[in-house]
Amino acid sequence: MTPYEEKLAFWSVPVPEMLNELQTTSEGLRSSEGIERLNKYGANILKPKKRSDTFTLLLSQFKSPITLILLFAAGMAYFLHEPTDTIIITTIIMISSLLGFWQEKGAADAFVKLLATVQIKAAVLRDGEEKEISVEEIVPGDIIILSAGDMIPADCLILDSNDFFISEATLTGETYPVEKIAGVLKAETPLAKRTNSLWMGTSVVSGSGKVLAVSTGKRTEFGKISEKLKLRPPETEFEKGVSHFGYFLMEVTMLMVVAIFAINVYLHRPILDSFLFSLALAVGLTPQLLPAIISVNLSHGAREMAQKKVIVKRLASIENLGSMNLLCSDKTGTLTEGELQLHSFQDLKGEQNEKVLLYASLNAYYQKGFENPIDRAILAHNKVDLAQYEKLGEIPYDFVRKKLSVLVSKNSTNLMITKGALPNVLAICSSAEVESGKPLEISTLRERIEHQFEEFSEKGLRTLGIAYREMGQQRSIGKENEADMTFLGFLFFFDPPKQGIANTIENMEKLGISLKVITGDNKFVASSISKEIGLRNSRVITGSELEKMSSEALMRQVNDTDVFAEVEPNQKEHIILALKKSGNVVGYIGDGINDASALHAADVGISVDSAADVAKEAADIVLMEKSLDALVEGVKEGRKTFANTLKYVFMATSANFGNMFSMAGASLFLPFLPLLPTQVLLINLLTDFPEMTIATDSVDRELVEKPRRWDIGFIRKFMMVFGLTSSIFDYLTFGVLLFLLPGMTEEFRTGWFMESIISASMIVLVIRSRKPFFRSRPGKYLLLATLLVGLLALCFPYTPFAVPFGFKPLPISVILILGIIIGLYIFTAETIKKIFYKKVKF
Repeated sequence: MTPYEEKLAFWSVPVPEMLNELQTTSEGLRSSEGIERLNKYGANILKPKKRSDTFTLLLSQFKSPITLILLFAAGMAYFLHEPTDTIIITTIIMISSLLGFWQEKGAADAFVKLLATVQIKAAVLRDGEEKEISVEEIVPGDIIILSAGDMIPADCLILDSNDFFISEATLTGETYPVEKIAGVLKAETPLAKRTNSLWMGTSVVSGSGKVLAVSTGKRTEFGKISEKLKLRPPETEFEKGVSHFGYFLMEVTMLMVVAIFAINVYLHRPILDSFLFSLALAVGLTPQLLPAIISVNLSHGAREMAQKKVIVKRLASIENLGSMNLLCSDKTGTLTEGELQLHSFQDLKGEQNEKVLLYASLNAYYQKGFENPIDRAILAHNKVDLAQYEKLGEIPYDFVRKKLSVLVSKNSTNLMITKGALPNVLAICSSAEVESGKPLEISTLRERIEHQFEEFSEKGLRTLGIAYREMGQQRSIGKENEADMTFLGFLFFFDPPKQGIANTIENMEKLGISLKVITGDNKFVASSISKEIGLRNSRVITGSELEKMSSEALMRQVNDTDVFAEVEPNQKEHIILALKKSGNVVGYIGDGINDASALHAADVGISVDSAADVAKEAADIVLMEKSLDALVEGVKEGRKTFANTLKYVFMATSANFGNMFSMAGASLFLPFLPLLPTQVLLINLLTDFPEMTIATDSVDRELVEKPRRWDIGFIRKFMMVFGLTSSIFDYLTFGVLLFLLPGMTEEFRTGWFMESIISASMIVLVIRSRKPFFRSRPGKYLLLATLLVGLLALCFPYTPFAVPFGFKPLPISVILILGIIIGLYIFTAETIKKIFYKKVKF
């Protein structure tokens, strides 16, 4: 059975018939039915989640082309009667793959648990009771309860609504919210005119509704569009950097491997040995651990951030958070306490006026949009019984009109009361009341009104206007009725700056993050608050100035402006895009219905746990408390994660690359292979162990103090300098071993095996920090793994496992000389590191 809407347009079907077709009732489904339908229709998501079950994750460890070729080579060795090589190669591949699986499984499980803490939920009727379930579990036939700020989780038919206004901009591009009511429409009604239907991906602006879920997941209108476009999140800067790095190393690897194999065959070396040796070099050169290291690093970073009340929804955004150099924020609740207090309610004479408070209270009490701090502050002062008034109608608040009107009635007198941003309220007034019941022409009082507005705004008080209009016997209102109104007075609100916010902003600046305030408040309030919190640049650009500005002009001015006031929701997105085009990594923190597009536009979208669903859904990162202090800690963790990921890259491009390059070169002039393929694979396996502990390594303070970005040019230089340094000492080792152990091939390989592993392990302690290695304390797991691997390399030739791998014990004198070479290598690398970081900036 297919969902009903695929057979007939559900907006043209009466509610009882629709309920019957979907085999549900207005009281909702039973829990058992919900589970059955979830299995039948699938999860309510647009894109199937990547399968991360244990078996799939284990199989994914073997999908690397090099791993598959090695397994094929192991099979060839078996058929060529080389069982020892077969067992060794297979065992090493299995151990390496199981290590990757163990790391990634732990990382994936931890991330799933973190995501569950910020899951978007919806209120549905199940078993006749209202319950909250994950939006992914909603199925056709569910009855959903919606209110302001909620995301619409499915395509729905309205059963009941109350002043129900929906933003459909994501689907239709319509700026103004659309009122939705129950009813039956013609089947050919275009999508934008289907006032009895809701669409997945849109959101509730105001009011409330009870709706029937008809289509979910890919079968929704939004799902059909996304399926056509094959939508996927854009790659982050870090993801692009990782891809470029991977391709760069793969190109180097392929060139070297093909050349080495061809030359060894030309020199009449055994083809199987030459083939396996080339493949083993490829394994050593390829950063096959990079995906696992990145997953583990990011997951570890996410866990650390969660302890500091910062939940990561998209792992790749951690690196972007660390690279962020600009944070855009509204002021309310982030820079200020967020709990507005009504400071005063004044008429045009500058006196407290009870009529102003009464009309404001009626407007606040009877509006059925989203709950907000302004209305709570007004009603906290009200002392009148408002129930003696009857509500007749409402024009909900929207972010274009910036006002809200209600129609109330008492004693057969119908009164429309409008509250909103002062300039927007003044624009619809033709008169103003100075003395009760004696309105005067607005033009004679405009200058006085604007003077009062500026005077209080400069004190940091948020100012709203109140106006009214007697409507006679009219019992409904629309936007066209918001005209010829009488201005009554002012509402002044006080929202003090958060305690310690100036210090927090100072700490952000020390981390290289500049703050820009983007607010809908007027320029006087925005300027006053910005001075109080310590922003040095007092220049303000207003929304009206932005409207007249070209994109090029905005790009020129956006970096030099810290405060944007009187900003429309769509202008927030323009500001962020201009900042990004100017070369910044931009974060945006928002929690309102009007913040979704800005959150999408930013490199890092940040919301809070108490935010509207539409904002939380759009965010990459969710703060469990609305505090910049928590965000600062999150930034530090992001930078630590980025630094630790780069450490692996540096390791892969220095010692590992140097060793493999040296072996490739040595194979050309030595009469034998410098190492057998199985020995190369063993080196790769053992040097992987310290690198797997990178996520837990400590990070130097200077690597956290400023934002850093992926720089493939820097990595290339690092590889050339430190890879070459490694190769010089490798060739020194070759020379010493040939001199001390002439004609002793197995002893030569044993000495080279020891030197390779110990030098590659010890160099990790050097390149992990810009400081001298003895002044930067490594993480305990990294230090322990490094020492254990070094000790194992030293002891391995003296164990029973040495014979199958072709190793023989070395004289103590040779081991001591190798120790001196390794010591010289560490000293030289330290010296070069100091010179390198002085000359090459990163």
